[in-house]
Amino acid sequence: MKVVITGARGFIGRNLQQHLLERGNVEVATYDRGQPPAELARALVDAGFVFHLAGVNRPREASEFTTGNVGSTEALCAALRQRRAAGGEKTCVVYASSIQAERANPYGRSKRAAEQRLLDLQAEGAADVRILRLPNVFGKWARPNYNSAVATFCYNVARDLPIDVHDPAAELTLLHVDDLVTALLAMLESHPGDEADAEVGPQYRTTVGEVAELIRRFRHGRESLLTERVGAGLVRALYSTFVSYLPPERFGYEVPQHGDPRGVFVEMLKTADSGQFSFFTAHPGVTRGGHYHHSKTEKFLVIRGEARFRFRHVQSGERHEIRTSGTRPVVVETVPGWTHDITNVGEDEMIVLLWANEVFDRSRPDTYACPV
Repeated sequence: MKVVITGARGFIGRNLQQHLLERGNVEVATYDRGQPPAELARALVDAGFVFHLAGVNRPREASEFTTGNVGSTEALCAALRQRRAAGGEKTCVVYASSIQAERANPYGRSKRAAEQRLLDLQAEGAADVRILRLPNVFGKWARPNYNSAVATFCYNVARDLPIDVHDPAAELTLLHVDDLVTALLAMLESHPGDEADAEVGPQYRTTVGEVAELIRRFRHGRESLLTERVGAGLVRALYSTFVSYLPPERFGYEVPQHGDPRGVFVEMLKTADSGQFSFFTAHPGVTRGGHYHHSKTEKFLVIRGEARFRFRHVQSGERHEIRTSGTRPVVVETVPGWTHDITNVGEDEMIVLLWANEVFDRSRPDTYACPV
């Protein structure tokens, strides 16, 4: 299939184009502002699908809303009429409109007028049209101070620049660009027919203040090591977006390292309710541990070296021993009420990954010295 993207150099266009290129079975043609109309007509030859993403949302002059949104759509409609009149097949057109089309501001009026141009084209039988009234779309590759407040917040916070939140309570409906692209790609597999005003989701309803505060916490987490719950929903999408705005010199960041004659101990990541991740080293012959916990549990994974884990029940005296190494991945768990230690029984430095089910609290460490 041949697919045409108008506005391919824009935020949504760049994301969509990258996904289409990954498919391998789609020919992609692009058209952007500044190219002559003849280029658009050539791009549409043999095209079965058009993603009409070209438009303007923050012009210098209000009149540019008309030229950028209505004008670009009229140019597309003219090219499709010409193609149909020449005997070409009817094309499917998906238009990225905006929820602002429901409002009486210059931007909303221009998007609504563009929608009408496409619906007129459909009524003439020159195209099948699907109109998507999108909320605030956010994600990687959006332009700060142009596409969305999220892009501006992420860009500034990632560079320790201030952000300006005029009304923290202002409501905001967000759509992640990856979810939008997933929906757009699914449309390639189905015929749009006469569907219009389709809603793409999931859409997240939040406030400007909540988004700004969350992005600030992402930045602070690099120092506190405490991560937000970034595995699902809006927080996942916002965190991915924030990281995409890091300048290359900030892709990495240091974490604290504590060393003594036994080796080093390094904390990597802490969570709000699922513990923390660390690693430690031990020189040959060194033993670490020699303590027990009442409720804290840990998982150890030796990733280099040879290890001997020893356990003793603090009341019954029952004993147990496990030997493992970096060449045989085995997770060893500490059990409440059993004192335990780990010894490097190899000839090289030992490196061990450690997860504890709770973040270390100096006021309540739940760690009691007791030799095995």
